[in-house]
Order: sequence, then C-alpha cells, then structure tokens
Amino acid sequence: MRRLTEPKIVLASHNAGKLREIAGLLEPFGIDVVSAGDLGLPEPEETEDTFAGNARIKAHAAAKASGLPALSDDSGLSVDALNGEPGVYTADWAETPNGRDFAMAMGKVHDKLQSQNAAKPWTAAFHCTLCLAWPDGHDEIFAGIAKGELTWPMRGENGFGFDPMFIPTGHTQTFGEMLYEDKAPISHRADAFAKFKAGALGQ
Repeated sequence: MRRLTEPKIVLASHNAGKLREIAGLLEPFGIDVVSAGDLGLPEPEETEDTFAGNARIKAHAAAKASGLPALSDDSGLSVDALNGEPGVYTADWAETPNGRDFAMAMGKVHDKLQSQNAAKPWTAAFHCTLCLAWPDGHDEIFAGIAKGELTWPMRGENGFGFDPMFIPTGHTQTFGEMLYEDKAPISHRADAFAKFKAGALGQ
C-alpha cells in the first residue's frame, strides 16, 4: 500500500458539492484539494463495466494531466433482483435531454421490479469505489458498500440520487429521510473513506 505524502491532490470531478465534501474530509490531514473542474481538465469517457474500472479512468486522467496525485470515486446502486442493475450505469438511468431526473430513474427501477414480479424484500446495495492515482501510473483502490433494501413509494427530500427509496440495513428510514449527520457515518462513501484513510493516510 503506497501512502499519500503529497500535500495537494486533484479531485477527479467537476461536481462542486463533491469537492466541498471531500475537501472537508481531508482538511484535518493538511491536504489541499483542487478539482479537475477548477483546473479546466476534460472529463474522460467512462468506458469500463466496473466501479473500479471507471474510477481508475477518472483518477489516472486527472493525475496525468495535472502532475499531481488524483482521487476519484465511482458509485452506484445495485439491486439483487435486477442482477445488479443499474450498477455502474446508475447515473445513465437518470439521464434526460434536460439533465438527470432521479425520480424518473427510481420509477424505472420500481417498474422493472414489478414487471419481474420480484419477491420482497428488494435487497440492494450502494457502492462507492475510490481510486487514488499518481502521475507515475500507480494506483490504490478502496471500495465501500452500504447494504439495505428498496421501498416504494419513495420517501424523503434529503440526500440525492436513489436515496429516497433505499433503507439501510438496521434502520427504518430511507437515506432520503435521514439528516445528513445520521446518513453520513453509515453511507457507502463513509465506508470507502474509512478504508482510504487507513490505507493511504495511515489513520
């Protein structure tokens, strides 16, 4: 496991919300975070069929273009009764000509479960895979998961993506009903970041 010793990294994302979240997580370790968007780096095409594969594409592209270590994440929802769909194509299920519509995407998942007469509980999991890549081509992968089941109709206005239909194991509220401070410690991203901090930062 290679440790991150550089004081500055690139977040391989153009998402301002993700930048704030990750910069806040790394601030206590004295690591400055700049986004690929801030540097004007192009977004590479995600052509792999695994979370790790797409995370690697994004991190290596940013590291090579910036000359700095780069951190990326690829995440999504896998539904057991749908053979792991939508999986790495989670965001694609929400695409419309006018941007992403996750209420529509949740409806698609529900309709597909109904059309297949899938038995309840509809077990599912959120995945978050982080890739830390260096300009020399080395990388480290950290995979997190949050297991649970799906519910319908969707519940809650908090969170984003598929949160309003996902109930994490051991809880009765959906991620969409939980306050951020309650969801954050049990999320797939928290699981991946705990592994990242233990491995890359030695914390």
